Amino acid sequence: MRRRFCTSRCSAPEGRAILAAGLIFVLTLPGVTRRLYASDEVQYVSFLRSLWFDGDLSFDNEYRHFHEAGPARDAGFVETFLIPATETGRRRTFGTIGSALLWAPFYAVADAGTRAARALGGDVQADGYSAPYISAICVGSAAYGILALLLAWFAARRVLALAGEARAAPATAATVAVGLGTPLLFYMYVAPGYAHATSAFAASAFVLAWLAVREEWSLRGLAGLGALAALMAMVREQDAFIVVGPAIDLLWTVVGERRWRLIVRALAGAAVAAAAYLPQAAAYLLINGHLGPSRLVSRKMTWTAPHALEVVCSTEHGLIWWTPLALAAMAGIGLLAAGAGAAPGAAADCGNRRSAARIGAGLAAIVLLQIYIAGSVESWTVAGAFGQRRFVALTAPFVIGLAVVGARLASVRARTAAAALAAVCVWWNLGLMVQFGAGLMDRQRLELRRNAYNTFIEVPQRLPELAHRYLFDRASFYRPAAPGRGPG
Repeated sequence: MRRRFCTSRCSAPEGRAILAAGLIFVLTLPGVTRRLYASDEVQYVSFLRSLWFDGDLSFDNEYRHFHEAGPARDAGFVETFLIPATETGRRRTFGTIGSALLWAPFYAVADAGTRAARALGGDVQADGYSAPYISAICVGSAAYGILALLLAWFAARRVLALAGEARAAPATAATVAVGLGTPLLFYMYVAPGYAHATSAFAASAFVLAWLAVREEWSLRGLAGLGALAALMAMVREQDAFIVVGPAIDLLWTVVGERRWRLIVRALAGAAVAAAAYLPQAAAYLLINGHLGPSRLVSRKMTWTAPHALEVVCSTEHGLIWWTPLALAAMAGIGLLAAGAGAAPGAAADCGNRRSAARIGAGLAAIVLLQIYIAGSVESWTVAGAFGQRRFVALTAPFVIGLAVVGARLASVRARTAAAALAAVCVWWNLGLMVQFGAGLMDRQRLELRRNAYNTFIEVPQRLPELAHRYLFDRASFYRPAAPGRGPG
């Protein structure tokens, strides 16, 4: 019989993790930047504002407001979004509706509070554009980023339990490292108007649900998994491909254990996914006139993935140079898939070890498919953006992979060396964030020698000045040179 994850023995770590996540969210709220900077953010926010106040998906008034207000004040935005019309006569968007749905509860609180303040004599505008509304969206992204990390921690604990690892420390250390050492941090606190924090949340919820549902593959579980798959796809289209992990796992179960009835349940789950995806399908039809994103997006795709190696290894904008922790995480996923995910001497039966290896294979497929998709995009460098942001959705797989590596370290010396390397990777990410925001680097590409000097020499020397600017003059940071860069 499979070992259940939730036991009285691990309830204390779970409770502490939830409490810690709540405290971190509250304590870091002052660090959330509460304004929009770029056209990508404008597109995602326009979905929510248009639905909430206008009851439609016509973004002309939203785009004109943000163009005049500043976040999209450039000729590129006008040429891309304010002049051309879609097949249905609406303004173009490369965004999706999922982030708007997730931000809606925060937006509702802001709307209610603003209207109450106006009733009491306040002069803040209840128009969907004023500070309370934008703040609600930005705080919402920070909250979803914290939740993504918490869910990833639960997922890592579940996988390690299968491999015979009872300690919470490897999962905790991995979660902290990913939270501080990947671009997720940037999109939670510096540029929260993007869809990446909500993407990390939706994908982490899906991965955790998969790990729970796979114990029985029940009809209810697969229906829930289908609904979460639809949410992922509505937040960011490429995240839909994360379904490959549980799909491989389910197929393995069907064929290996001859449980043919699971096919019917899987079809039911797919039907739920299709039904839950209807908001995005309707948005596509209303805006683009067809089911699917703008044809400008499809034209950017070369399905032979000519940039797959570059998107990982290129010094220009490759994943492992921006986020070296990703390399260790992928190594951990490889260990898990190879059946070597358990700690030396850990007690786990053969069935659980095989189950953990299947999860590893599914996670490896998720990572490889995301590399393939990112490598198929003409704009694979995501130049002008912070980090290889298309991989932020892999927060949970990366936490699991790092946790596996941590669990494999038996000696104090090995754990100390790993902690030191992780600290360097975290500081590298933080240093790049500072350089990116303060204009100390070329935002189009990495220049490793210059970036390393700034990270380890220049930034520490200027830390008091930069911290003061972030706290009291945050508008001086992160002024994109070309906010109208198009789909990404």
